[in-house]
Amino acid sequence: MAATSIDVEHLFTLTVEVGSDEPSQVRGGPHGDRVVASVAGGTFEGERLRGTVVPPGGDWVTRHGGGKAQLDVRLMLVTDDGANILMQYKGIADFKAGTARTAPQFEVGDERYTWLNDVQAVGIGTLKPEGGVTYDVYALR
Repeated sequence: MAATSIDVEHLFTLTVEVGSDEPSQVRGGPHGDRVVASVAGGTFEGERLRGTVVPPGGDWVTRHGGGKAQLDVRLMLVTDDGANILMQYKGIADFKAGTARTAPQFEVGDERYTWLNDVQAVGIGTLKPEGGVTYDVYALR
């Protein structure tokens, strides 16, 4: 029988700021419109880790009809105690609803945070009207 709920642990709340430069675009491609937007920065904070999002980072968006888009994001997180963490995720954004759902994974070499290498996470996001997004990121247990 399929589970009716999934056990998760809240890792952190992540706020991502979109860069002010004009995104690169390929309109009318075979898979939809491609938009590449830079990430200017941001913050993340949770019980076990906190810090900032530092450039370079970006989102390779594929826009589909109906206000939906596929996300392909790469971010560099730097913890407040100096560890570098690569966060990558794919997901679906619904611009009409202002939501995003993602599946983050992490790469880290700093021994204090290597536990993240084995985490499959999910992100529940709210798109900001001025650009950017805030996610609650959870580890699947």
